[in-house]
Amino acid sequence: MNKNILVFPCGSEIGLEIHNSLRFAKNIKLFGASSVADHGRFVYKNYIENLPHIDDPNFLTRLNEIIAQYKIDFIFPAHDSVVLKLAQERSNLNAEIMTSSAETCEIARSKKRTYEFFSDEDFVPEMFESIDEINEFPVFLKPDVGQGSKGIALARNKEELKFHLDKAKDLLILEYLPGEEYTIDCFTDKNGKLKFIGKRVRKRIKSGISVNSVTMPLDSSTKEIAHRINEKLEFRGAWFFQLKIDVNGQFKLLEIAPRIAGTMSLYRNKGVNFSLLSLYDRLGYKLDVSDNDFEVEIDRALINRFHLNYEYQKVYVDFDDTVTHHERVNPLLMQFLYQCVRDEKQLILITKHIHDIKTTLKKLKISIELFDEIIHLSKDEKKSAFIDKDVPAIFIDDSFQERSDIGRLNIPVFDVDSVEALIDWRY
Repeated sequence: MNKNILVFPCGSEIGLEIHNSLRFAKNIKLFGASSVADHGRFVYKNYIENLPHIDDPNFLTRLNEIIAQYKIDFIFPAHDSVVLKLAQERSNLNAEIMTSSAETCEIARSKKRTYEFFSDEDFVPEMFESIDEINEFPVFLKPDVGQGSKGIALARNKEELKFHLDKAKDLLILEYLPGEEYTIDCFTDKNGKLKFIGKRVRKRIKSGISVNSVTMPLDSSTKEIAHRINEKLEFRGAWFFQLKIDVNGQFKLLEIAPRIAGTMSLYRNKGVNFSLLSLYDRLGYKLDVSDNDFEVEIDRALINRFHLNYEYQKVYVDFDDTVTHHERVNPLLMQFLYQCVRDEKQLILITKHIHDIKTTLKKLKISIELFDEIIHLSKDEKKSAFIDKDVPAIFIDDSFQERSDIGRLNIPVFDVDSVEALIDWRY
């Protein structure tokens, strides 16, 4: 296949999910681009910064230059505004855009247009054009164009409603939906056939992003709504919509988005890789979609990614309570050691292990060939005496005394808890 894929903006939650979806796929080379410095540079090995904003007059010219320079075949837009822009400019770009038709993207980007387009469906929430139409409070307010929870408000009476409308004129006035919120992840193939519908409940939401979600069985009402939306709008690839329960226990539509969702990782870990399916559909593959029959829960929080401004060729690493944790293998440390193998860095195991180290390694199923050298010291020998000071190196040991001794050699030292700073997540 040998395809080059550009994700923009790559540091969004959407861009990070696309990266996780495609980073191990065969014959795919991922590129990430951003207009501003973002988390993408810690994740994408091929990172392109300072791409003009989509409203910049030079945006299309610069994007086509990037397409030509890196031989980009496909572009995944990873923000709602970028989805719309690239869909509208599809004919002016020299790579295939991974989203639905421009008309679908235009309707989906405006909640008002979405509700008007589906106005004859019973799953559309009631929308009020003026204060005088409202007979019952509270009502819910949200911007016509927006994402996440930015700009939303709850008005419990006319005074609160007028207050919010005076602050923002583009707010939609909608019926209040007090019930649980759901996201429905969908995939539509090149023939317009809805091949997959997956329901998940948004149990905890922060800044409009679902940070805790659980997969659920698909009910008939949700399935029917998915098919009605798919019949009336032209989708291709991954898309999703959100539902909320009204006061009568009925599903009402919140929004539709013709793109990858960040929390599609939930179904990806059940076997449904929406980004890869979307790509394979564009390549003309015959697709069958099925997921594993078990429930998955996802919980998200801030994660740490690091970049060290230090190049090293050798890694000296202790064994007891470093390679091991409670006499078992330390998985994070092993991840780093295999990263060193990939990056062709020398690994030196330096230890005062009281037993035969090769026997212990074998017991833990760690090959001695993982290490370029094994230095087995007696209790009274100093590790600092065995360090090559002429080659840039780092030293990893759980012992503060050992780290202090090595630190005097002007070699960076790391405790086990700081090994995370050595992990390179870029692919």
